[in-house]
Amino acid sequence: MIDTNLSARLDALMAAGGRRILGIAGLPGSGKSTLAAQVLAAYGDAAVNVPMDGFHLANAELQRLGRAARKGAPDTFDASGYVALLRRLREPMAGETVYAPAFHREIEEPIAGEIAVPAETRLVITEGNYLLMEEGAWRDVRPLLDEVWFVDVDDEQRLKQLLERHMRFGRSRADALHWIETTDEPNARRIAATAHRADVRARTLPMESA
Repeated sequence: MIDTNLSARLDALMAAGGRRILGIAGLPGSGKSTLAAQVLAAYGDAAVNVPMDGFHLANAELQRLGRAARKGAPDTFDASGYVALLRRLREPMAGETVYAPAFHREIEEPIAGEIAVPAETRLVITEGNYLLMEEGAWRDVRPLLDEVWFVDVDDEQRLKQLLERHMRFGRSRADALHWIETTDEPNARRIAATAHRADVRARTLPMESA
């Protein structure tokens, strides 16, 4: 479930008809994916999540560019490709399914064409760190979103979640802490500076048990 205030905002957004695109932004480990999942659960087949993370550059390209050690920074994504996809999603064509990439943490690579967005999809959710950034191609993202929620979370809880995620996907505790300090937190400071551009600050609620 989602917060009642967020639910009311979403109902109002959807009442206008047609397709709407909801952005969910926040710091690394803040719970963006959790909130996106809760919105999906509320809207069922009428909604699809198209995360920004599908536009991570491939590891081989990051190595070639010398950026592999700071994967997750703004210039380690295909921001222009993401913008191009959002433009297609804004203007659905009858009978056309748009295919979007997905990111798989277990292999740390994006997979092309995994997420299907049929023309009749009423709500597209897109979650990611840099939806509100005003630098480079990222500046073109915000105008393509009908509303953006910025996820707030207690910093201690966020860092705990981030550490657990890194270790769950194969990093040692020491390596995870180093990555958080040298990569995630510098990115977090840049993301925090964009929060004022969001329409609302949001918090996730605990997932309901089945």
